[in-house]
Amino acid sequence: MTLIARLLEQAARTPSAVALVAGDGTELTYGELRRRVLAVRTGLRANGMRAGDGVLFSVRPSPDSLVLALGVVAAGGVVVFADPGAGPEMFAARLRLASPRWSAAESVLYAASRLRPVRALARRRGLLLPHLADLPLRHIHVGRRLPGVPRGSLSLDALLATAVPETSTRDVLVAGRGMPLPGRAPTLPGAEAAGSDVSGSDVSGSDVSGSDVSGSDFELDPDAPAAVIFTSGTTEKPRAVVHTQASLAAALDLFRERLPLGPGDVVHTDQLMLGLPTLVSGARWSMPPLFASPRRFALQLRERGATHTFCVPVHLAEILDVEPSLPRSLRYVLLGAAPAPAGVLRRAVEAAPHAEVLSVYAMTEILPVAIASATEKLAHTGGGDLLGTPLVGTRVASDGELWLSGPNLCRGYLGEAPITELPTGDLVRREGDRLVLIGRKKDMLIRGKFNLYPGLYEPAISTLDGVDEAAIVGVPDAETGDEQVVLAVTGTADPASLRRRLPQLIDHDALPDRIVVLPSLPRSGRTRKLDRDLLREAVR
Repeated sequence: MTLIARLLEQAARTPSAVALVAGDGTELTYGELRRRVLAVRTGLRANGMRAGDGVLFSVRPSPDSLVLALGVVAAGGVVVFADPGAGPEMFAARLRLASPRWSAAESVLYAASRLRPVRALARRRGLLLPHLADLPLRHIHVGRRLPGVPRGSLSLDALLATAVPETSTRDVLVAGRGMPLPGRAPTLPGAEAAGSDVSGSDVSGSDVSGSDVSGSDFELDPDAPAAVIFTSGTTEKPRAVVHTQASLAAALDLFRERLPLGPGDVVHTDQLMLGLPTLVSGARWSMPPLFASPRRFALQLRERGATHTFCVPVHLAEILDVEPSLPRSLRYVLLGAAPAPAGVLRRAVEAAPHAEVLSVYAMTEILPVAIASATEKLAHTGGGDLLGTPLVGTRVASDGELWLSGPNLCRGYLGEAPITELPTGDLVRREGDRLVLIGRKKDMLIRGKFNLYPGLYEPAISTLDGVDEAAIVGVPDAETGDEQVVLAVTGTADPASLRRRLPQLIDHDALPDRIVVLPSLPRSGRTRKLDRDLLREAVR
């Protein structure tokens, strides 16, 4: 059974239970969630969506965005997350690679991309928006129509108003089979001006230009692309991960095996890959508001009786700064998307002694990979960062690089051959059945004959009194050109005290040439990972 069918089947079992609570407190039941997903699916197919159609997705996390994304996949489409804020050149490169046939965006983004005063305001704030409204694609807008929304754009509200025949809702639950459309359904209001069909290759690479979904069964292939996520690359060679319904469903199953979920549980997160297993389990997904302050996030944990939550480590630290104790309703606190420093782990355990604090190791290509408790990580003294017992297939190459495999592995990278094993770029060692992260291959520093892996020593240094976080980088010496090893820390510790304590903690060849105390470590991206390039600039 496909991921979408499993979610809809759960919704059919508990239609009156609350499935979603939006940032503003608005509730959506499982029955209404199911009706909306099927309505969007029906409306999209009635208006020409074909198997494998890519949908450029520019809608911020919300119940509307979830319904639209699920409806796209249920219709056989592929959700393409390309980030319009990445800059015009990078966005254009990603667009060329993905070749989507559709674009879905908030009305305000369409307006901002077309109206000169709005574009000028965005530019002054450092945001260079692409001309979304001018793309030769079929368009879907979320929110009320604003000036700048393309003529003929389908509105999400119109899609939600689509009638769904009861026979169709049953068919979609049977082995992933889609619904038979009884002839050509009427076009949604406003769609008649959308223009002729835009030709182009779909993201799966197969030619579906001649397919006709009208009047015939449409079966969802669990191994066909469902989501495309751009993660890295350059304007010359952008890179995107391709996940299928099967790989995403396998990821959900692994989360549920390690993280018990069921009716009555409340999961407070904006993370889709924790929200989906929540819904498949019949629990309640509590979404925080966009850009919620740490105080607001903590308040909603308490008000909504959250039993589970997920935070990036630096975000949890900010929450604990304003709310040192977490509600007793919490049973699980998950940390991920970046390494969790010992200081944050200790604070989390103190703030929620009644909960299990877990650190998740995962990659966009395959998730989760391993989950370790805070207790295990803090008790580990062997150097490096304990990842825990792997949940997937692992192989450690001769150079120490970790390779991964399993049913939750992505299909591969867009435009490239499928993969069966993933090189992570992470260096690890085995301790019994557990993995310990030594560092990233690209972060390795060379001192004569000694290879220095920052990740092997940073966790230990961050356990010292007065040290909140620690990071090691190499910077060129201004006089000799040789690479200096610089230790950057945050907290109250002074460099002289650290220099006295470090020889008892780390290898002699790993001792830093300089120690710099910073108010904070530079971070970037939505997950606010440590940015080592910016750190090198800060400590020069």
